[in-house]
Amino acid sequence: MKKLIAAVLAMALCLSLFAACSGDTGGETGEVKVGFIFLHDENSTYDLNFMNAAEEACKNLGLSEDQYVFRTNIPEGQECYDAACELVDDGCTIIFADSFGHEDYMIQAAKEFPEVQFCHATGTKAHTEGLENYHNAFAAIYEGRYLAGVAAGMKLNEMIEAGQFTAEEAKMGYVGAYTYAEVISGYTAFYLGAKSVCPSVTMEVTFTGSWYDETAEKEAANTLIANGCKLISQHADSMGAPTACETAGVPNVSYNGSTISACPNTFIVSSRINWAPYYEFVINAVKNGEQIPADWTGTIATGSVVLTEVNEAAAAAGTAEKIAEVQAALTEGTLHVFDTASFTVEGAALDSYMADVDTDPDYTPDTEAISDGYFHESEYRSAPYFDLQIDGISLLDTAF
Repeated sequence: MKKLIAAVLAMALCLSLFAACSGDTGGETGEVKVGFIFLHDENSTYDLNFMNAAEEACKNLGLSEDQYVFRTNIPEGQECYDAACELVDDGCTIIFADSFGHEDYMIQAAKEFPEVQFCHATGTKAHTEGLENYHNAFAAIYEGRYLAGVAAGMKLNEMIEAGQFTAEEAKMGYVGAYTYAEVISGYTAFYLGAKSVCPSVTMEVTFTGSWYDETAEKEAANTLIANGCKLISQHADSMGAPTACETAGVPNVSYNGSTISACPNTFIVSSRINWAPYYEFVINAVKNGEQIPADWTGTIATGSVVLTEVNEAAAAAGTAEKIAEVQAALTEGTLHVFDTASFTVEGAALDSYMADVDTDPDYTPDTEAISDGYFHESEYRSAPYFDLQIDGISLLDTAF
C-alpha cells in the first residue's frame, strides 16, 4: 500500500512539473513565470520605460519576485536567442523582448519551444509567420507624438509672439535613430501636431544610426541648434539631446519619460508607450488559457499611449488644456493624425498609397493604407508602416 501511495505521489509530482514546463498554467498565478529581454539597461530611457512597465504589471498581478526575470543589455543578435533559451531553461512560460532587431531570434526560439509564449515589441512578422506562440505588439504612439507636437507648436507660437524670431523662422529639429518606418511615423506625427497650431513650422531631421548613443545624440542636437532650430525633439534613447538643449537653453520635447529633473528649464512634455496594459493582458491570457492575438495595438483608451505632465515652467500658457482638447478629438475619432488634407508629398495631396505591411526582404508595397481621407496607421499590423516623406520636413542624413 505504501508503495502504491508513493507511486501516486511521484506521478502527481511529475504531472505538476510537466504542466509548469509546458505552459499549462491552470489559471493559477503561482504557475506563471515571465522572462523579459531588454536591449539596454536602466540608463536607456527606452528600456527603462519597459522595465518600469514590467515591474508595474507584475506587481498589479501579484507575481512574486521569483516569478519574473530580467535580462538586460541583450544585443540584437544571436545573444537574444541565447537569452530566450536560458529563460526557458529557467522555467519561464512567457518571454517578452523589447527591441526591433530581436525579432528573428525570438522567432527562432518560438519555433524551438512551442510550449512557451513569445511576445515581441515593435516587430512586424507575427501576422505572416503564423506561429501560435509568437506575437507582436505596439501602440498608437503616433497619437502621443502628435499631442507632443501640439505642445511644441504652442511653444513656437509663444516665442514668435515674444519677438524671439519670425513665423518664417519657426524651425524645429528632430534627432532620429534610423530611417525605419517607426521613426518616420513618429517624427511626421510630431511635425503634423506642431503644424496644426503653428502653420509656418518646418523641421529638420538627422539620424545617429543607433538607438542609444549619448555622444552622437548630443552632437546631433547641437548640429540642429546651430542650424537655427528653435526646439528639439527626438526618437533616440539617451539623455544626449535633452542635456544639449538644457545647456543651450533650447526648448525640448523628449520621449519615453520626463527629463524635468535634469532639464528643468527646457523640458516641455514627453510622450511614451505604457507597456503595462499589454504585459497584464498577455499574462492573464496565459493564466486563463486564452488566445493571444498575433498583433496587439494599444491606444489612448487602453492606457497604452500617455503623456507626462506638462512642465509649466517651460511650456506655453494653455498647453495642458490644448492637449486635452486635441486628445479628446483623437479618442472620439473626429481627428486623425495622418489626415491627407493636412500634408502633401512633393506638392501633391494623396488619395492612395500602397504600404509595406507584410514585410519581405524587398519591402514590397502590398496594402492600400489610405481610405476615408486618412492614412490608417497601425491598423493592418501593430508596428508602424507610415514611411512617406512629406513636405515641410528636411532630412539631413539618410545613411541609416
